[in-house]
Amino acid sequence: MSRRLSREIALKTLFMLDFTPDAPLQEAIVTAQEGLSSGTTQDEYASILIQGTLNNRLAIDTELTKLANGWTVERMATIDRNVLRLSVYEILYGEEKVAPAIAVNEAVELAKIYGTDESSKFVNGILGKLVKNHAS
Repeated sequence: MSRRLSREIALKTLFMLDFTPDAPLQEAIVTAQEGLSSGTTQDEYASILIQGTLNNRLAIDTELTKLANGWTVERMATIDRNVLRLSVYEILYGEEKVAPAIAVNEAVELAKIYGTDESSKFVNGILGKLVKNHAS
């Protein structure tokens, strides 16, 4: 399964869990995979992304609040919020290091597919600040 598809599954799962936090994680993952042509019942990278994002959510949301001038995480559109969470996890906390440019590009693409007309610009702006702030 491609990394892009893994990110898509992770985004859909995080989105569902945002609306129904008490939903069983495995059930949310299975639902997120419905309709995909891969035929794979479990995706390891998607699971890593989901679990890592959930485990680091407080720190990720704190970082997003600092980056989004005038916005709280709760005020962000649900898709935008979860695209950002996923990407921040990959950039700052992921066990497997992903080049920031790749993580940002993937996040922008997900925002274009699932978000509003403005989502990709919003996501790109926030993640651009993140990368700049954390450049070595």
